[in-house]
Amino acid sequence: MTMIKELKQIEEKRTKSLQAARRVVIKLGTSLVTNKQGDLNLEHLEPIVRDVSILCRTGRQIVLVSSGAVGLGAGHLGLATERKNDVVMKQACAAVGQNLLMAAYERLFRTHNLKIAQVLLTEDDFINWSRYQNLRRTMERLLKLGVLPIINENDTVSTAELKSSSTNGHRVFSDNDRLAALVMSKLGADLLVLLTDVEGLLSSGPRAGNGIAPAVIPLITEITPELSALAGGPTRQGRGGMAAKLEAAKIAMQVGTAIIANGRQPNVLARIFDGERIGTLFDSSKRLRGKKRWIAFATNVRGQLVVNHGAREAVLRGKASLLASGVVQVLNEFAVHDVVQVVDEEGNEFARGIVNFDSREALRLIVSADKNRQRARDCVLITRDNLVVNESIGSMKI
Repeated sequence: MTMIKELKQIEEKRTKSLQAARRVVIKLGTSLVTNKQGDLNLEHLEPIVRDVSILCRTGRQIVLVSSGAVGLGAGHLGLATERKNDVVMKQACAAVGQNLLMAAYERLFRTHNLKIAQVLLTEDDFINWSRYQNLRRTMERLLKLGVLPIINENDTVSTAELKSSSTNGHRVFSDNDRLAALVMSKLGADLLVLLTDVEGLLSSGPRAGNGIAPAVIPLITEITPELSALAGGPTRQGRGGMAAKLEAAKIAMQVGTAIIANGRQPNVLARIFDGERIGTLFDSSKRLRGKKRWIAFATNVRGQLVVNHGAREAVLRGKASLLASGVVQVLNEFAVHDVVQVVDEEGNEFARGIVNFDSREALRLIVSADKNRQRARDCVLITRDNLVVNESIGSMKI
C-alpha cells in the first residue's frame, strides 16, 4: 500500500511540474542527431522536431541545445569511422558540420512554420556578468518573437567542449549536457529535458551483472554519491554519458526540474508533457534565483580569497559581507566583478561571490587593513548580496 501511495505521489509531482513548465530547454544527444556513419538521423529527429513545434504552438517557450555538429562534419569529410583525438581536426569537423546541422534544422522546422536562430556560445559568455546579461537579453527577444534558439558551443573557436578543460581546478562546460543546464539556469527556465539513447538513470547501472534487470528510477529529489556511482562514462558517439547528465540535473534542480529520457521512443516529448511516466524526473524544493544562481553556477571561478575562522563564521552564521580584515591570502589573479571562491585556511570552499576589486587591489587593501582596523571594517571585498554560501553550491565541482 505504501508503494502504491509513493507511486501516486510521484505521478502527481511529475504532472504538476510538467504542466507548470512554460520555458523549457531541450537537449538532443549526438546519438539522436547522427547515426554511426555520421549522417543525419531523420528517423529520430523528425518526430522530435514535430513535437517541439507543437510545444511552441501551445504557448511554451522552447530552447534547443543540439549536439551533432562534429559528427556531421566528420561524416561529410569521410571521417565518420575514426575517433580522432586531434582537437584541431574536431574544430574543422565542427566548422563543416555546424552549417550542415543548421541547414537540416531550418529545413525540418520550416515544414512546421517555425523560425529558428543559431546561437553559438563559449564559456566567456557565462563567466562575464555583462556578457551574460547581453546574452540573456538577446535570448529573451528571440523567444518573444516566437523564434526557436538552437544552441551549441562554438567548437570552431573554443576547445572547452572538445577536450576536458579546467581553470584553477574548476570546470568550464565540457559537454552539451552541462551547457544545456547552464542555459536553463541563466534563462530561468522551468524544465530541462535531456534526450539520449537510454531510458533514464537505472537502479543497477547500465550493466547490472547480477541477473536482475536494471529498472529506471522514476523520481530523484537529491543526487547522492550512491546515485552518482550508478552513472557510466561517455557514450561511443557522445562525450558526456550519464555522469555528465547527472551533473546537469544537479544544476537544473537548483532552478526547476529535469528529465532524462530516451529520445528514441515514439513521440517522446508529447508523452512527457502528457504526464506519462517516462525516464527519470529530478525535482527538488531548493531553488536559487537571479544573480545568486549565476554566481553559484559560474562556469569559471577566477581566484580564491582565503579567510580566517572569524570571517568564515561571520559569512556562514552571521550572514555578513566579506571584509578585508577577514582575508589572510589572495590566490591567483582576477579582475573586478569576477566570481571568486571563498575558502577557509584548510582550502575548503564554503562560499563564492562577485568581488568588488581586482586581485592586486584586494591584496593592497588586505595589507592596509592589517595596519588600520577601522579601514578594514569599512572595506567590503564581497557584498552579502553577491555571496552564495555552500548549502547552495554544495559539491557542484564547477
